[in-house]
Amino acid sequence: MTLDGTNSYLIAAPGATSIVVVDPGPIDDGHLAALAGAGPVELVLITHHHPDHTAASERFARLTGARVRAVDPAFCVNGEPLQAGEEIRAAGTRIRVIATPGHTADSVCFHLPDDGPNGSVITGDTILGRGTSVIVHPDGALGPYLRSLSTLRALGPATVLPAHGPSLPDLAAICEAYLAHRRERLDQVRRSLVDLGPDATVEQVTDRVYAEADAAVRFAAEASVRAQLAYLQESGHPPGSGGTR
Repeated sequence: MTLDGTNSYLIAAPGATSIVVVDPGPIDDGHLAALAGAGPVELVLITHHHPDHTAASERFARLTGARVRAVDPAFCVNGEPLQAGEEIRAAGTRIRVIATPGHTADSVCFHLPDDGPNGSVITGDTILGRGTSVIVHPDGALGPYLRSLSTLRALGPATVLPAHGPSLPDLAAICEAYLAHRRERLDQVRRSLVDLGPDATVEQVTDRVYAEADAAVRFAAEASVRAQLAYLQESGHPPGSGGTR
């Protein structure tokens, strides 16, 4: 589920005397020591609350003395909650907080407008280096996720720095591909309900739409179907009604 593991990011301008760390990750003493050893840590930022991003936050805060900031106050350590649209100035850089709910309700991305000619965006699990993100309803929701992809697409061809997998060269293109994939899946869910009937179970729809899914990630496929069914209902296109929006 985490591909190659959880990517932590170090942010600093050339010549800066401190660094910002994004997503210290799970508890791994060697990893945390390497992060702390990269330079004095001024600030820790969290993309969302899942434990593969946050489990080490408190230990890392004790190790470095740095504040930890997240959207959810429960995951902050001696720091204020992040605010949508906020611009953070730290380690000689500008870091813009972009609210991107969908994967989780508290998901944010961090836009680094001065990182290279097109800037870069640390995307957490909103966009991955390989595959597509899981939306676990009800914490995650498809409607907000689609809007978040549109928000990110407007940032243009920025470099994508995901929490899992390799970096990608063009944020706008990736967002467009993600949106197309979601539209295709919604159409598949809708067609399945036409065949199975509007009272079909999540399990039955998953069997149709995610027939190729490995058994190890079956739970994620079912979670995605739940999110899609909720989206169809909430958007005014109840299951089996036909049409997309």
